[in-house]
Amino acid sequence: MFVQNQLSNWVSGIRQQLTIPLRIELWNGQQVDFSSEAPRVTIRLPNVSAARYLLTPSLSNLGTAYVEGAIEVKGKAKDMIAVVNALARSTLKAEGKFSRLVRTISHSKQKDAEAIQYHYDVSNEFYQQFLDPNMVYSCAYFENGDEDLATAQIKKIDHILRKIDLRPGQTLLDIGCGWGALVMRAARQFNARCVGITLSENQFALATERVRAAGLDHLVEIRLQDYRDVQGQFDRITSVGMFEHVGTRHLPEYFGIIHRLLAPEGVVMNHGITTTDTDNGETPYGGGEFIEKYVFPHGELAHIGNVLKAMQQGALEVFDVENLRKHYARTCSIWTDNFEAQAERVRTLAGDKRYRIWHVYLAGCSYGFEQDWISLYQIVARKAGQRTAGLPWSRQHMYPLRAQPV
Repeated sequence: MFVQNQLSNWVSGIRQQLTIPLRIELWNGQQVDFSSEAPRVTIRLPNVSAARYLLTPSLSNLGTAYVEGAIEVKGKAKDMIAVVNALARSTLKAEGKFSRLVRTISHSKQKDAEAIQYHYDVSNEFYQQFLDPNMVYSCAYFENGDEDLATAQIKKIDHILRKIDLRPGQTLLDIGCGWGALVMRAARQFNARCVGITLSENQFALATERVRAAGLDHLVEIRLQDYRDVQGQFDRITSVGMFEHVGTRHLPEYFGIIHRLLAPEGVVMNHGITTTDTDNGETPYGGGEFIEKYVFPHGELAHIGNVLKAMQQGALEVFDVENLRKHYARTCSIWTDNFEAQAERVRTLAGDKRYRIWHVYLAGCSYGFEQDWISLYQIVARKAGQRTAGLPWSRQHMYPLRAQPV
């Protein structure tokens, strides 16, 4: 009875603040609507004990309850995320347990490898259900805003290769190469000699197979290798969607290793997600807790200011920074639609629990980018302390009017 009274008071409080397309179905068959319009999201509480998740509706609490099957949620992922965030804002204070927590995580080669394998080694076919045909698992680049995902991902790779001013025959290291799309494009377009490294066994196997099938194995080598173990020097280095796994305390060391691997006149481009919290805190209302628990164990996001400082500490000079937050919101939105369109196949491949994790994760990421909780920056740099002769006069080479190199 006490919990029921709490829930009744909570419902009254929410109704006074919000009109949202939500229906709550109670264990006794009672239905509670929060809008006169048809509900787009339905939360079913199978028993009285499940009510506690609604009474403190953080993204972590409700996300955990949904993933673990303690509550049932029906609706499109984008609607689910919007409704839950509205409940969190109306119920919780962005303080204490639900604030932007700063989590310090120890990173080692073994822990980092385990975290990468947990996230990426679900199965290659799983990722094929929502990614583009080239399986590019990072922010696309919608140059005009009307591109389909496959086109936008190719444009992203070309945008990066122009940013680093890749020249024919140069050497390129791609840290966190995924399924090999960037190094294969660099080899085809510029005859570049490329090394791609990953800690995911599934990515390594498929990327190696793709390189061989494309007849590029004389130019492209895929390695199952930690970035800390790479030797030699490279004319160009790219890191796309990888440095989120490094750890905020280790960023100066990470960029220092890139400095060691970079040739004297070389150029590096780091593409990665950042927090907009100046203290390197997580997204509000428990979103970061959910991702740490279920999606990206040991992942950490740094503020762009701290990233730039760490690059300077790693003896790199930054000379171009571009914010692609809008592009990643769009990318994650398309991934969410693709994921839901293949829902039954995804469940078969990954099981109900992992389906539920990714169902809310992809839409939640899109929401986070839209709300400016997280962002995405491409940062171009070179070794610090060099004369200005190697710097471009303008950004014209990044946005050329000429035809693409073949």
